[in-house]
Amino acid sequence: MEIPNPIIKLKYKRSLFLRLATNLTFWVLIAIIVGILLGHFAPDTAIRMEFIGKDFIAIVKLFIAPIIFLTIVLGISGMGDLKKVGRIGLKSLIYFEIVTTFALALGIIIALLVKPGQIDKQGLNIQDPAKYTAKAFDWAQFFMNNTTLQILIIAIITGVVLNFLKQRETAVHYLNTLSKIVFKGLKYVMYLAPLGAFGGMAFTIGKFGLHTLVPLAKLMSTMYLTMFVFIFFVLGSILKYYKISIFKFLKYIKQELLLVLGTSSSETALPTLMIKLEQMGCSKSVVGLVVPTGYSFNLDGTSIYLSMAIIFLAQLYGINLSIWELLSIIGILMITSKGAAGVTGSGFIVLASTLTAIHKIPVEGLAFLLGVDKFMSEARAITNLIGNGVATIVIAKSEKEYLQGPDGDFGLK
Repeated sequence: MEIPNPIIKLKYKRSLFLRLATNLTFWVLIAIIVGILLGHFAPDTAIRMEFIGKDFIAIVKLFIAPIIFLTIVLGISGMGDLKKVGRIGLKSLIYFEIVTTFALALGIIIALLVKPGQIDKQGLNIQDPAKYTAKAFDWAQFFMNNTTLQILIIAIITGVVLNFLKQRETAVHYLNTLSKIVFKGLKYVMYLAPLGAFGGMAFTIGKFGLHTLVPLAKLMSTMYLTMFVFIFFVLGSILKYYKISIFKFLKYIKQELLLVLGTSSSETALPTLMIKLEQMGCSKSVVGLVVPTGYSFNLDGTSIYLSMAIIFLAQLYGINLSIWELLSIIGILMITSKGAAGVTGSGFIVLASTLTAIHKIPVEGLAFLLGVDKFMSEARAITNLIGNGVATIVIAKSEKEYLQGPDGDFGLK
């Protein structure tokens, strides 16, 4: 029997250690685990870690506006064909509406089958929902507070105007230089991702505690099951049509998924998701148009949560909904769910507005959801992130704007 060379074994171990030590995804995962342990065993200390997660998110958000602006302006000016820009925008909005409507319907169907609301509400953790139920959703406020959408509109206008300028090439040169500087700065900021994930997870577990999950475990497990079905069967089938494996795609963006899991915010992964999609082969113009728009209008995870929450509350109060009322819920949420981004607490405001429009389910029922909502936000954010990644690939493929990346196709085909 041949004995392996000990030097080769030592080199292999050293190589493995170096790969782990320099792997950002590995450290984000470690940070999440440490955050959970700290939150469970030392909740008072964990709650004080909130500022770390918040500060990291705030720093990343500083890069979102310039990255979206530069990516879209350079994409449109590089595309040249303004009709194509309009076609991509329209195609994206149609795709968003179809897929989010499917997500709404899936949330209702699975909730009706599993019946997560058939539990004793006497033992549930009740909080005051007054700050959400006291006001209706304000579309003007949505547009005023949604910075991503504002930057998107300004960038599209700038990109279109730039096509008509004589100094277009000079302007594009300076913008390209600025873009490289911004992305290089983001690269260094992302080294802080483990700290952000640690702070976010420690605070969540420390403040709300794992024990709060028990009374609403059925709702949480049902929602996670629905997200799983949507990601692997719905989005997976869409990618399979374009000969891309959903499993390989998820592996490709694993760093972004862990970051969202730790921070409970899909915005923290927006800049790096755009970079990954470009490296994968999607053109800069498609990425720049689809991803920012998707973060405002393509909220698959949020759509599932909203429709499931309404059915949960109906079951909790023992209210039977007719097929027409279920269709009405989907119809109302098709419109109101588009406003569930960009405004703090808007998800609950959308729920309150929808319940008010139905005139059948008590709006006060939101009190039962507040205690456990934080633990479901990660699933919503992760599903939103994956949904926008898939949407970008679909639009790029349909527009023949999907080119082979510098490293092949990263094994995704």
